[in-house]
Amino acid sequence: MDPLIAQPEPYAFKVTKDKRYAWCACGLSQEQPLCDGSHRETDILPIMYKAVADETVYFCGCKQSSNQPLCDGTHNLLVDEIT
Repeated sequence: MDPLIAQPEPYAFKVTKDKRYAWCACGLSQEQPLCDGSHRETDILPIMYKAVADETVYFCGCKQSSNQPLCDGTHNLLVDEIT
């Protein structure tokens, strides 16, 4: 299964230094951008992210980033796919 595009732009998400977050890689989670266990029906696993500072990060929403779990702008190349 290929990941589903959860949304066509990144999620601005406030993180806390040293806290770990499970980013949804499958696109099925109802708790985007975080994992809620929906991946169990797929072969896609969540990706763990450990915050290095108290800050806002941009988690990938299209699930296609080569810098997962963070956005790398790949969503800009997917315009035809998601419109």
